[in-house]
Amino acid sequence: MPRTLSEEEIEGFRCRLIAAAEKLFAEEGPSAVSMRQLAAELGVSPMTPYRYFKDKDDILAAARASGFDRFAEALETAFASVTDGREGSRAVGEAYLKFAFENPAAYRLMFDLNQPTEDEYPDLVRAGARARVQMSAYMQCLLDAGYLVGEPEIIAHVFWSAIHGLVVLKLAGKISPNISLDLLWNELRRALHAGFSPAAAAAARDDRAA
Repeated sequence: MPRTLSEEEIEGFRCRLIAAAEKLFAEEGPSAVSMRQLAAELGVSPMTPYRYFKDKDDILAAARASGFDRFAEALETAFASVTDGREGSRAVGEAYLKFAFENPAAYRLMFDLNQPTEDEYPDLVRAGARARVQMSAYMQCLLDAGYLVGEPEIIAHVFWSAIHGLVVLKLAGKISPNISLDLLWNELRRALHAGFSPAAAAAARDDRAA
């Protein structure tokens, strides 16, 4: 019979298995990875992963949840490091980019479409919601300070869509070598802030009135 493992040992192996899954899933795609491959990556028997996870989808959900938690923590830390709304926006954006480019396997996996049943995994739902909350939180500060006008959750999703697109283009090697990432990021921020500025909101109201 397998020996009884301590909570520390269980958590340690789960973390190792999640890290291995993150790497293999990102390199080959979740559909191409088997439980046997995951076990071989860690040098354990093919049945060992089943002591910790129900199946491959369970491991995929855990790996994605881990990525979202680490991502959210990076944004939370950046947001807490400043007090000015504009500086908060810059810090959170830079933390976003830093996380994505330092953890490309995790980032790709977080937004992978191979797990359509993610609602069946409460920890993944929680971790994803944590990230969304943080994206909206710093937008609320910009709204409270009068820098932006609009609905914080909608603005947060617009900003998130834009920066996610920038990250995906960079990870895919599709950005022109003549354009620096820093320049694109600064121009993206400038355009988004201008689009949701009080002046833009006033102009939109005037257009509707006319």
